[in-house]
Amino acid sequence: MTISTKIVTAFSLLFFLLTVPSTAEIKSLKIRSDNRPMILFEKFGFTHTGFASVAISSVSVTSSLSQPDPARLGFFLLSEESLIQVLLELQQNPNFCVVDSKFISLLFTFRDLSPPPHSSFNKSYPVTYPNEYSLFFANCNPESLVTMDVRTELYNTDNGAKDYLSAGLTQLPSLYFIFSIVYLCFLGFWISLCLKNKRSVHRIHLLMGGLLIMKALNLICAAEDKHYVKVTGTPHGWDVLFYIFQFIRVVLLFTVIVLIGTGWSFLKPFLQEKEKKVLMIVIPLQVLANVASIVIGETGPFIRDWVTWNQVFLLVDIICCCAIIFPIVWSIRSLRETSKTDGKAARNLAKLTLFRQFYIVVIGYLYFTRIVVFALKTIAAYKYQWVSSAAEEIASLVFYLVMFYMFRPVEKNEYFVLDDEDEEAAEMALRDEEFEL
Repeated sequence: MTISTKIVTAFSLLFFLLTVPSTAEIKSLKIRSDNRPMILFEKFGFTHTGFASVAISSVSVTSSLSQPDPARLGFFLLSEESLIQVLLELQQNPNFCVVDSKFISLLFTFRDLSPPPHSSFNKSYPVTYPNEYSLFFANCNPESLVTMDVRTELYNTDNGAKDYLSAGLTQLPSLYFIFSIVYLCFLGFWISLCLKNKRSVHRIHLLMGGLLIMKALNLICAAEDKHYVKVTGTPHGWDVLFYIFQFIRVVLLFTVIVLIGTGWSFLKPFLQEKEKKVLMIVIPLQVLANVASIVIGETGPFIRDWVTWNQVFLLVDIICCCAIIFPIVWSIRSLRETSKTDGKAARNLAKLTLFRQFYIVVIGYLYFTRIVVFALKTIAAYKYQWVSSAAEEIASLVFYLVMFYMFRPVEKNEYFVLDDEDEEAAEMALRDEEFEL
């Protein structure tokens, strides 16, 4: 490899290790005619009783230059603390091969393979020093193509039982189950509130109830998915249900936010053309985002286009987050214009207050779940990776509670039922610029 190629590879290593979440499960994959100098398979948090098991078969290495050196191909574990040292070695020595580094935990090289034509290897390695490690394959033979079938098992043991979830994720099944129970209780309360105030129930309230159902089912499937992965190493089909309910839930969430932002159902019975266009943009983009999410979750950084799918997911998510803000802004501007002509200052002030507060709540929710949660995932120690998931679920629950409270079905909503004596004070407030965004 050239120096520039090594530098690019080194910084790709850095990017992967900082952005790839810890994964689990028993993974089986096929590498076909791959010329990448380094392939990241998994990232996993080990305890002092951890094990890394790697099995490869049907191995072949071809080169257009010379006979490949089997000692320059191999699997190894690398911690984030050792990454900088490996990067320095790669930059200082143009001919340096990472499998020769003293800062890695070398598992085996292709010298250890059984002789052809059935070249294979299978061994389990204890991890005695607890830390978060990444499992890599390195190929230091220039212009060589590698073909092999790989099966990996990374796990910790607890009283003899295998735990296939990373050390910082073992709490996730219980966490998701607890939140699913909370949302089911939330749903029960919402149903009772709608039945109690039947005359004030609009179609948007039914959609909001459907959103709670999908959120609860999504969390139940997430809990079962993680539980089976933790115990057996495979999700037993729960991942399929998880992705189905996640897709419906996310589309419903963005749809509800857009519809509430337009005032549909409870302020007006129709959508304007521009509001329909927002929905026509957001829903297909969410389909694309969920496809990207499935590819990211069900494969891993070992596929060539894994980074591209991450970029697609990030871009689509940003576009959707921006798009759902526009209807709220349009409603605020429309109410400001209406307040100048219809003579209902107090009512319009209440509506403006409501939508301005909703605007702030949505912005806060998007900021926290996209930026703060990502920061927590990045800076939290590997043993506390569950904290970012807990923070995200708490933020989501708070957002749901505030949104549902603000637009609850009540006959005498404080935002819409005001006395005539408030008109004069409301007219003064509407002249203020506090509602400008």
